[in-house]
Amino acid sequence: MSVEVSEALRLPLSEDLSGFIALLRRLRVPCRVSEEGDQQVLRVPVEVVAQVRDLYARHPHGDDSVVVEQPRRRGGGFVAALRASPLTAAVLVITLVVAAITMLGENFATIRWLNFVDFRVDGEYAYFASLEQTLAAGHWWRLITPIFVHFGILHLAMNSMWFWELGRRIEALQRAWVLLALTLLFGLVSNFAQYLFGGPGIFGGLSGVLYGLLGHCWLYQKLAPNEAYRLPPGVVVLMLVWLVICLTGVIEVLSFGALAIANAAHVGGLVAGCVTGVIGGTLARRR
Repeated sequence: MSVEVSEALRLPLSEDLSGFIALLRRLRVPCRVSEEGDQQVLRVPVEVVAQVRDLYARHPHGDDSVVVEQPRRRGGGFVAALRASPLTAAVLVITLVVAAITMLGENFATIRWLNFVDFRVDGEYAYFASLEQTLAAGHWWRLITPIFVHFGILHLAMNSMWFWELGRRIEALQRAWVLLALTLLFGLVSNFAQYLFGGPGIFGGLSGVLYGLLGHCWLYQKLAPNEAYRLPPGVVVLMLVWLVICLTGVIEVLSFGALAIANAAHVGGLVAGCVTGVIGGTLARRR
């Protein structure tokens, strides 16, 4: 079976590629160098062109310290995927546990301890403490914990699926500590945004974090192209269109007020994600 190759590098003949070619061979990347006029052209399989260019930007003369990564085998199973993305899996496990103990938004006695601000239910009314009162009581965990609270199985399933999809990409490319930092940052920003613009209330879900991760991958990929952050065609457009639809309020009208959307959390997360994506992509491009 033939392998489709594509041009990865085009350099002057004076450029010594011997060290870099040795690195590619050590990494078991098929490559071919040809001379075209006063230039030399390096061709590799099309699916690794972006990675080879990134590798050359970091190690133009080769580097013995680069670790040879064994290719992932297809069909490794769900357990293997969990081991490859432990932080992504940990966040989802916490989310599932919280979903169970809050009975998917039905157990207000438990939700009370995870909500952004404290509250009490008296009959058909809920009375909320201010953020200042909540923090004065030492309840700092509330700044983050709403991201683990979900209302309904569809809410939980959709958010979990997208966190699994986006979280694994970031954990693989930028390591677990970056995913942890981004999750906490986006959670903090989206929760604050919802509280400031929506007022005291009961809200939750990973969607604000997801819009942050989406913005991060989107603009990082634009500035420093990488296959890991290349999202399926139309995903960004679909998510942005959905955000605009939610902002119009039509979803709440069609659901007769039964479904409330935390629009401020979505927008806050997306803005924060775009900022980190620009910063991360710019630094990666410079490297």
